[in-house]
Amino acid sequence: MSDTAAGLLTVVALVAVLGLTHVPLGDHMARVYSATTHWRVERLLYRLCRIDPDAEQSWPTYAVSVLGFSLASVLFLLGLERLQHVLPLSLGFDPVQPQLAWNTAASFVTNTNWQNYSGESTLGHLVQMSGLAVQNFASAAVGMAVAVALVRGFARSRTNRVGNFWVDLVRGCFRILLPLSIVAAVLLIAAGVVQNLSDPHTVTTISGATQHLPGGPVASQEAIKELGTNGGGFYNANSSHPFENPNPFTNLLEIALLLLVPFALPRTFGRLLGDKRQGWAILAAMAVIFAASLTMLTVFEAHHSGAALQAAGASMEGKEVRFGVPSSALFANATTLTSTGAVNSMHDSFTPLGGGVTILNMMYGEIAPGGTGSGLYGMLVLAVVTVFVAGLMVGRTPEYLGKKIQAREVKFAALYLLTTPSVVLIGTGVAMSFPSPRASMLNAGPHGLSEVLYAFTSAGNNNGSAFAGLTGATTFYDLALGLAMLFGRFLPILFVLGLAGSVAAQRPVPATDGTLPTHRPLFVAMLVGVVVIVVALTYFPALALGPLAEGVTR
Repeated sequence: MSDTAAGLLTVVALVAVLGLTHVPLGDHMARVYSATTHWRVERLLYRLCRIDPDAEQSWPTYAVSVLGFSLASVLFLLGLERLQHVLPLSLGFDPVQPQLAWNTAASFVTNTNWQNYSGESTLGHLVQMSGLAVQNFASAAVGMAVAVALVRGFARSRTNRVGNFWVDLVRGCFRILLPLSIVAAVLLIAAGVVQNLSDPHTVTTISGATQHLPGGPVASQEAIKELGTNGGGFYNANSSHPFENPNPFTNLLEIALLLLVPFALPRTFGRLLGDKRQGWAILAAMAVIFAASLTMLTVFEAHHSGAALQAAGASMEGKEVRFGVPSSALFANATTLTSTGAVNSMHDSFTPLGGGVTILNMMYGEIAPGGTGSGLYGMLVLAVVTVFVAGLMVGRTPEYLGKKIQAREVKFAALYLLTTPSVVLIGTGVAMSFPSPRASMLNAGPHGLSEVLYAFTSAGNNNGSAFAGLTGATTFYDLALGLAMLFGRFLPILFVLGLAGSVAAQRPVPATDGTLPTHRPLFVAMLVGVVVIVVALTYFPALALGPLAEGVTR
């Protein structure tokens, strides 16, 4: 079977999986976050932590809870890394260097999973399981909790309460992510992904040399890494490693896992709101952007530019022959349009315009479908901006989901949209201004700029994938990218929760003949247009100097 035919079958199978799971998973998550009863194990946990699960929080208290939990998580993971040499299952590894430990702690707590290290030669099994895997659950659940708080803001009226963060966090972990990850881990193990607690095995190669084959709890971490759109990888080669992604079935499964929850959350949104049409509209906008990006990326990689690529017959540099160009493009598109960062090919080896699409996907804010929770709340903020623009066109106060979009709401939306571009562009500018960060670039010229731009775009948007041509394991990049991750994650969350509190306090506004219907194709088209225009106006100069400049010269 040709790569093209295999790629088409993979896309069809992926659409079928997502279509079959969209309604039941979306409805299940809606029931989870609207339930009034608590499981026995949950009540025990609340009692131990002195939490009243029935007391709801205002948006500032909810935000403080998010920040406090995340700070504690950073400190815990930092300590675990620094003390790993005295912990069990350390495999004899030394403590992680301070700047790298900081970068890694910030990365996993922010759902970024950027890795400036090789997992199989840096971290022991206990740190992988008790540190990284735990944060894969927690950081994903935080994003889902914030998204649900925003939905509650639109669904409620004349209140300052948006939910209880601790209840949303626990339910996201125990009722949604944990059961799904167990099923996914079993499927991965059955398909050949490694799962053990063994020390590395030493084998003799055909040439007579010795090679160490590292094992570990790979399948369990791989399941929640993809399901929670965390990214990273147990092995340095990530999902191109045969122990982590051994065959086309596991490749399809991993792509499906990282899209499963984000594409089901619009259904949850519609159910919690009491209007499923609104969920379909958000889903349609996500699907249009996803399909357009996948088409562009596949075309750019299949029609490889450059004499060397044309002579080779395909742009296979940096790609696994097991998957080929179409499946590699599908994985790259899915991982950069979510906040995942897992890769089965090296994006630095993509064609200039193909690599440019992966950067653009992250610059959108990863909203098609985005990360677990972060994609939904990012798209809802853009929906607010869309109705505001529409209101300006007709000269009336805009409304969205029965709430007026006034100065306060627009300010929160504007601050949300400006935060990540500021982090990305300022960070890239600083890195390009000094000799030491520039020395980390493998390439000069436009491609070198693309490497740095990709790194800060990935960190600021909490994606975690890398162009691979940039040497990120330096003091500058460890510190700078760690700050980019924290600012890019938590400042937008504060603005989203502020928006949730603002709309929750309003009285509902009845729809009139002048109200813009936000469930029809016209609104979907306007929403997609606003996404493209906002990104184009913000990032076009940087893209023009990087991947576009390189692409037009090939």
